[in-house]
Amino acid sequence: MQNNSDDKQPSWRDAIAVFLRRKVITMTFLGFSAGLPYLLVFSTLSAWLSEAGVQRTAIGFFSWVGITFSIKVLWAPVLDNLAIPWVTRFLGQRRSWMLTAQLGLLVGLFSMSTLDPGIQIWSLALLATFVAFCSATQDICIDAYRIEAAPRELQAAMAATYIFGYRLALLVSGAGAFYVADLYDWELAYQLMALLMLIGIVTTGLISEPSSVKSVRWGPLEISLLERLNTKRNVITSKLNRAMVLVYAPFFSFFQEYRGHAAILLLFIGVFRISDITMGVMANPFYLELGFTKSQIASIAKVFGFFMTILGSALGGVLVVKMGIMSPLLITAILVMITNLLFSILALMGPDLNWLALVIGADNLAGGMSNVVFIAFLSSLVNQNYTATQYALFSSIMTLPGKFAGGFSGLIIDSVGYPIFFVYAAFIGLPAILLIMYFMRNKLLSIA
Repeated sequence: MQNNSDDKQPSWRDAIAVFLRRKVITMTFLGFSAGLPYLLVFSTLSAWLSEAGVQRTAIGFFSWVGITFSIKVLWAPVLDNLAIPWVTRFLGQRRSWMLTAQLGLLVGLFSMSTLDPGIQIWSLALLATFVAFCSATQDICIDAYRIEAAPRELQAAMAATYIFGYRLALLVSGAGAFYVADLYDWELAYQLMALLMLIGIVTTGLISEPSSVKSVRWGPLEISLLERLNTKRNVITSKLNRAMVLVYAPFFSFFQEYRGHAAILLLFIGVFRISDITMGVMANPFYLELGFTKSQIASIAKVFGFFMTILGSALGGVLVVKMGIMSPLLITAILVMITNLLFSILALMGPDLNWLALVIGADNLAGGMSNVVFIAFLSSLVNQNYTATQYALFSSIMTLPGKFAGGFSGLIIDSVGYPIFFVYAAFIGLPAILLIMYFMRNKLLSIA
């Protein structure tokens, strides 16, 4: 990775103009395709199950479907190395797997619409798991495509338009599905969502395969690892060793490239989002307990928050083009910490709509900026020989600590109350800020 700090710094106009690039615009449609299935196996599905009379215990078990998204690194090496017969020859490695996952989503969602949750709960559970698997697979492919299709300076803008499409899909699969179900039924809602997967399918057909992608990577690193393993020369052992090398090489490559800094990088990836994830777990209960109505929460936290997130994503993309990655990473980490402290003030003030709008606006603006910059940071770490596997590893690590810490949020609130909880949620983000400063001071990463 070369440091671009000596290059001429782009103007603000040039930084904004990147959003007009074709590849950047394309990520809006791929982001929509990625975001559409998510709620359809979580909160939207829970509402359908509840209306069908399914017991709360069974509905709770359906949340385990989400584990699929946290373990996608387990099959990411397959997407990096295994070609799909006939299909990969015509579409390429990334597009062939992407299209396969999207077709699986279309079929899976449509099949879910044909079931009665009251009497076919097990079949619905299996289909929901299949949809989640296809969705996680699509995520791996789209992340790999985004990193390989554009240079580093476009990664933040690509992430910003991806987030816009993703958030738009969440509105459609959340509020949109509810409207259709209210006017007609859940079966039609899921059928329409299945048909909307055609947006992703058509986009996959129109985009070009990144030129650097190969169906199987067998270079010097793989050969070196194979020589270490090949102590036995029989055919079965040799094939097993080759398979082990293809799985192990992406992880070995990461630790080899960053050597003594690999562990601290993984630690940083794990703690960067721990603050906002921990706080987000209890956000909706907080609004309700403070005295805001559901309509007020929907208008400010959901709709207004959506537009502020999109604005923040755009600003994050512009900042990376203008300033590089590390400085915006530090700025946004500090902003996330500050906005969490604002929630503590709101908790003391009570149900003040003006303060709610201020806090929600600031939080979503900072969150949108930080997500885009962080995605650009993660993308810069990836070795493009192992894009799918390494990015899947990073995206799994970046959410697990926050989800674990978030599980204790209710206990903390019961013990000390909301004001102290939000102070706690803010300050557990401090290690991320200190690590960024450590990286910048010691110039450990060759990222502008």
